[in-house]
Amino acid sequence: MLSIDNLKVALDADAGIVKAIDGLSLSIRRSETFALVGESGCGKSMTALALMRLLPESGAVTHGSVALEGQDVLALAESAMRSVRGGRIGMIFQEPATSLNPVMRVGDQIVEAIQAHTALRGAAARAKAVEWLGKVGIPEPERRIDEYPFRLSGGQKQRVMIAMTLACEPDFLIADEPTTALDVTIQAQILDLLKQLQKEQGMGLLLITHDLAVVAGMAHRVALMYAGQIIEVADAAEFFAAPKHPYARLLLRALPDSAKRGVALAAIPGTVPALSQDFMGCRFAPRCDRVFEACASTRPELIEVGGRSVRCLLYAGGPHPNPLPEGEGVIHGAISSPRGQAEALLPLPLGEGRGEGAALPVAPLLEVRHLTVAFAIRTGLLQRASGAFTAVDDVSFSIAPGQTLALVGESGCGKTTTGKAIVQLLRGQAVIEGQAMFEGQDLFALNGAELLAARRQVQIIFQDPFASLDPRMRVFDILEEGLLALRPELDASARRASLERLVDQVGLRRDALGRYPHEFSGGQRQRIAIARALAVQPRLIVCDEPTSALDVSVQAQILNLLRELQRELGVSYLFITHNIGVVEYIADRVAVMNRGRIEEQGAAAEVLDAPQFAYTRTLLAAVPRIAQSSQPAESVAI
Repeated sequence: MLSIDNLKVALDADAGIVKAIDGLSLSIRRSETFALVGESGCGKSMTALALMRLLPESGAVTHGSVALEGQDVLALAESAMRSVRGGRIGMIFQEPATSLNPVMRVGDQIVEAIQAHTALRGAAARAKAVEWLGKVGIPEPERRIDEYPFRLSGGQKQRVMIAMTLACEPDFLIADEPTTALDVTIQAQILDLLKQLQKEQGMGLLLITHDLAVVAGMAHRVALMYAGQIIEVADAAEFFAAPKHPYARLLLRALPDSAKRGVALAAIPGTVPALSQDFMGCRFAPRCDRVFEACASTRPELIEVGGRSVRCLLYAGGPHPNPLPEGEGVIHGAISSPRGQAEALLPLPLGEGRGEGAALPVAPLLEVRHLTVAFAIRTGLLQRASGAFTAVDDVSFSIAPGQTLALVGESGCGKTTTGKAIVQLLRGQAVIEGQAMFEGQDLFALNGAELLAARRQVQIIFQDPFASLDPRMRVFDILEEGLLALRPELDASARRASLERLVDQVGLRRDALGRYPHEFSGGQRQRIAIARALAVQPRLIVCDEPTSALDVSVQAQILNLLRELQRELGVSYLFITHNIGVVEYIADRVAVMNRGRIEEQGAAAEVLDAPQFAYTRTLLAAVPRIAQSSQPAESVAI
C-alpha cells in the first residue's frame, strides 16, 4: 500500500507562504485506481510532486508522512530515493514537452530509464524501448525511436513519456493528466494498457485528471480536492450516482454535451481562493450555492457520511436553511459507446444551429483551398534534405462569420499544422501550397503592414501553453505585448483596464497579472494563453486544444466566454480538439482529419450522429462518456 498521512506542503512565494496542501490523507492499494480530481490550482500536481520528492526549491513538506509498504519515503536519503523514483513509483508528468530532454533522441531517454531501473542493457534495452513505443501507439516505432522531441506532436510526446515510465514496470504509477494531450483513440489504447498492467502486475494507479468521463471508466475510488484539501472521498460509482458535496454536484452539471447546446453551461462562479491566506470557515463558501451563515466562521472537517467522507457543514448535524436537494445531479459513471445514446439536440435559431435548417452565409470569413504543407526530411550531421514529408495534403474547408468549425482527428494527423499554416507561423519552415482566403485576401500572399493588419484579425491559442509563454515576462507584460503591437490606439490606462477585465473573464484573479508563468498550474497557464489571444479582439481564432488542460468548471467558463464573444462580436473559431463533448456543444460544423487529409466534413449533427466513413465511426466509438451504469466498463481501443 502507498499511503499519505496528514501531508502538508508550503511554498515560499512573493505573496507569502502558500499552503499548497493542507492536511491531505489518502491510501492506494495495489491493483487499485484512485482518482484525484479538482480544479486547476487546488494542489493535485503538488501532491504528486510531494510523493516523488520533486517539489520546487521554494517548496517543502512541513508535516506528515508518505509510506510505501510501511517505509517513509520522505525519510530516505536521496541515493535510496532514486531507486524508488521510477523503479517502484513511476510518474507521468502533465507537460511532456518540458519533461523530455530536447537535445536527446527519445529512444536514448527511454533506454536510459530502462537501464537505470531494470536489468536490461544495450540492444535488449533498445528492443524494450521499441516495444513500448509500439504499445503506446507511436507509428513506425523502429524509425521514430531515433527522433528528437521537437519532431513529435504534443500527443506523441505524451506517449513517449508514458512509454518511458511504463517500461520500468513500477509497483505504483502516478499519472498526472496522462491523456490530456491524446486523441480519443490513443487515449482508449493507453487506458486499456494501464488496465492490463494492473491485472498482470498488480500496479496501483494514482490518476490525476480533470476528465470525469475517464475517471468514471477507470477509477475504483475518487477523491475530490479543493483549495489544498480533500472535500469528498467515495467509491467511483457512488460519487457519480449521488455526489454529496455541493462542489461535486456543480462540477457534474458543468459538463458540456449536445443537449446543452444553445444555453450557457452551469459554470461555477469565482475562482479557487489564494492559499496564502488564513481561512476562518469553509474554503468553498464564497462560490457555494448552498452556503449559510455558519459556513463563514466554522471550518468543516472530513466526516463519514453513508460510507464516504465529506467535508461540508450540511452533513455536520442539525438543521440547515439551504439543504442540498435530494437526487439532484444524479449521474452514473461508465465508459460507453456514445452514438447509440446521443441526446436530442435543442432547437436553435436559424444560423446558430447545425444540420438541417442551419443556413450558411454566402461569403465565408475564411476559405481554405487545397492547402498542402510539406516539410523537408533532413538527415546527417549537416542536415541535408533527403526528401519531404507531406503533413497536410490538399485540405479545403470554409468558416462563416460567427461560426465554429471543429477539426478533429488523431494526434499527428495534421490538425495543428493546418492551424499554424493559416496564421502564418510556418513561413520558412515548410513548403505551403494552396490558399487561405480571409475576406478576399490570401493570407499566404501578405507581407509587411498587410500581414500585421491580418494578425490583428486572426489569432491562435497554442496547444502547449507553457512553451508559448515567455518565462521571463510577467503575465501583464505577456498580455500587453499584443495590445502594444496590434492595438496602438489604446493608452496605458485603457490597456490595463482591458487586461483586468480579461483575466476576470477567463477565471483568474487580478493578482495573476504581476506573476510569472512558472508560478501557475498547467490549467492556469492555459487561461493566460486564451486571454492573450482574446486581448486584441480578433475576428477569427484558431483554438488548438484550448480546453485540454482545463478542469470541468473552468472549461465551462471558457466555453461560455467563447460562445458569448461569438454571439456579441461574431467571432469565428477553428476549434482543434479531441474532446467530442466540447465539439457537440460548441461546433456548427465538423471536419474529420486523418493522415493529412479531410475524411469527412459537414454539419455537426450529421457528422456526429450519422457518420458516413468508417474512420469517423471508429473515432467516435472510442470517446469516453459518463453513461447509465454503475461499474467501470472496458474502453473501446483501436
